[in-house]
This record gives sequence, C-alpha cells and structure tokens, in this order.
Amino acid sequence: MATNRETTLEKQIEKTKKALVALGDIRPGSLSKQYNVCGKPGCSCKADPPKKHGPYYQVSYTRKGTSSSKFVKKEDLPEVRKQIKNYEKMKLLADRWIDLATELSNLRVAKEKAKITART
Repeated sequence: MATNRETTLEKQIEKTKKALVALGDIRPGSLSKQYNVCGKPGCSCKADPPKKHGPYYQVSYTRKGTSSSKFVKKEDLPEVRKQIKNYEKMKLLADRWIDLATELSNLRVAKEKAKITART
C-alpha cells in the first residue's frame, strides 16, 4: 500500500509528464543579433562611423558534442524564441521528474527493506 508521500510524488510525476507533453516544439540554443561589414569598396559599412549591415539573427547550440549555428529569418524570430524557451522549460521539467522519481524510488526501497526486516 502506498504512503501519502508516495501518492503525492506519483501525482507530481504525472503532472510533470503532462507538462512535458504540452510544451510543443523545442529548440536548443541561444539567439544572437549580428551586424556585418561587407567587402564592397565605398560601402557605408566602412564609413566613419560605420553603418553595418544587419541585423542578422543566428541561433547557436552544441548537441552531442557538435557545435552548430543557423541564421534565422526575421519573420521566424517569434517562433524560434518560443522553441528556445520551451527547450529551457523541458530541461527544468526533466530535472524535476528526476528529482521526484529519485525520492519515490528511495521511499520504495526503504519500504521494501522495512518489510524484509519485519519478516525476520
């Protein structure tokens, strides 16, 4: 029979799983805004003060040991920002799930140990 704490942990784990499923699209990385200088002589990007080309947006991330970056169109920025935010939420929820599951496992191991001790 489950203890009150076990039942509470099970409910919290289920709530966490549902929140993970509800996240939607995810994307790792960070977004940066860049300005560039071109190679054309006499271009205003080389004036004093320079008027650089841009802004250009880029998402950069490292996944499985490989760094990557990709330019993002201005019209895609809101969706990419949302995906990055969802990824950060996913990491927090996964950590929460691990913490809850560890506590639940520890309780169950202790409970089983107590049963064995009581029989002997």
